[in-house]
Amino acid sequence: MSFQVKDKAVKEDEGGATEQTEVKASTLSVSEITTRSLRRLVGSATDYLGKKVTSLVIAVPTNFSEKQRAALIEAANAADLEVLQLISEPIAAVLAYDARPEAHNDDGPEDKIVVVADLGGTRSDVAVLASRGGLYTILATAHDYEFAGAALDKVLMDHFAKEFLKRHPGVDPRENPRSLAKLRLESESTKKALSLGNNATFGVDSLAEGFDFASTINRLRYETIARSVFEGFNRLVASVIKKAGLDVLDVDEVILSGGTAHTPRISTNLRHVFPESTTIVSPSTSPTAINPSELQARGAALQASLIQEYEADDIDQSTHPAVTTVKHTKNAIGVVTDDGAFVPVIAPETAVPARRTLVLPVPAKGGDVLIEIVEGSTRIEVSKPAPKAKENGAKADSDDDSDVEDSDEEEEKREKVWKVSNVLAEAAVRGVKKGGRVEVTINLTADLGVTVTAREVGAKGGVRGTL
Repeated sequence: MSFQVKDKAVKEDEGGATEQTEVKASTLSVSEITTRSLRRLVGSATDYLGKKVTSLVIAVPTNFSEKQRAALIEAANAADLEVLQLISEPIAAVLAYDARPEAHNDDGPEDKIVVVADLGGTRSDVAVLASRGGLYTILATAHDYEFAGAALDKVLMDHFAKEFLKRHPGVDPRENPRSLAKLRLESESTKKALSLGNNATFGVDSLAEGFDFASTINRLRYETIARSVFEGFNRLVASVIKKAGLDVLDVDEVILSGGTAHTPRISTNLRHVFPESTTIVSPSTSPTAINPSELQARGAALQASLIQEYEADDIDQSTHPAVTTVKHTKNAIGVVTDDGAFVPVIAPETAVPARRTLVLPVPAKGGDVLIEIVEGSTRIEVSKPAPKAKENGAKADSDDDSDVEDSDEEEEKREKVWKVSNVLAEAAVRGVKKGGRVEVTINLTADLGVTVTAREVGAKGGVRGTL
């Protein structure tokens, strides 16, 4: 693909008047345009930092092919830049938040299931990730061109075009290219204003056939006319979670990125989709949220700061497909307690190799402790409200609508519960002292082999077995 660019020369006569003349048309390929864009970005970064930028990490969409990645690296090399690494955009977004100290526990970033919704102007990308021990695994992705920022712009364009038609019958600003461009530009500005305030003013001089136009709209009206688009965002997110084989109750965090993520209604709607335990991270829900428009760039910059001291061979080796596309567990691995409850030790979707430890209390009297190592999976239990009792004298076969029970008035309760699917092994730790504790360590190898170690805390010896 290539683009034709017409250069213009400007001449100024003795009277100060200027005249533009077309000189020559030049053709630029996409790679050349990318190289020029990178040079300009590097120039700005160099001026800001006060030192020359020579290498970078680039965040790319999850559906980028190997040819597209190679072309991007070639364009960067043409701009005298070394590409340290290409990372996926949703991973860059998660990195930007996980780099914060509050996102860490004693062992590093917390294990969680994250949904990253990158809502751009022309396309929306949604991905489901599993973060386990600082390693990220992409479980499912989706890309949609219908529900994006441009769809919200079109809603406002149609709304104001109809108002203009009411005032000037027969004159539709959408039928003239120049008028349409003005309408689109001002609609986008109005959308941005409604993301910050409750009211916005729309005004364009000479919108169509010399007629000026001015109008106002409030956020409630905007959210009403754009309801179908907002519902489309919800369906897109829900479809990706289903594609990953998960339920909304499995999601720990939802991160909104991209310029359209500034719209408050999107995060409000998602708040009704997910349970209260799920954190929605966006400018309208969290005062400490990172600017969604800068999220991926921040994540890529953080990754560059982490690997800039590594040798190129080490980076190539660590980003080789055989390393980055690692195996991971589908189900959780854990133990069954005395009361029959399942306690996960290694969470589902954990990349291997992995090692986790759990400390269990023992009976008050001490003695022998039997430990069951099992696989577990989650399921969603739906409990319906109890039917209402009929009043005295009501007939079961009555056709009167007043006697028909309406059990759907109360909402169904949905709860995520663990289900033991397979017993892997049993281990016995004998002679545990009174008040002691038992430590269980599960080690997963790269070929999905399982090694289990069980011992009394502070005592010598123990039980070890390989599955």
